[in-house]
Amino acid sequence: MSEYKTVQGDTWDAIAYRELGSTDYTDQLISANLEHVGKLLFPAGVALRLPEIMEKTSESLPPWKR
Repeated sequence: MSEYKTVQGDTWDAIAYRELGSTDYTDQLISANLEHVGKLLFPAGVALRLPEIMEKTSESLPPWKR
């Protein structure tokens, strides 16, 4: 797991989009940082763990997305 230091005004979904590539990973980001679950807006300097994101393979995609 890598780490990310927040900047003033960061939100969960903005961090997921910028650092992990999609807002689809917001739940995984929150799960990796449960001690901050109550925060909506972050102050500067909060250290967050960035979860490892597995690339989706065609087998893990639903049939209509293959």
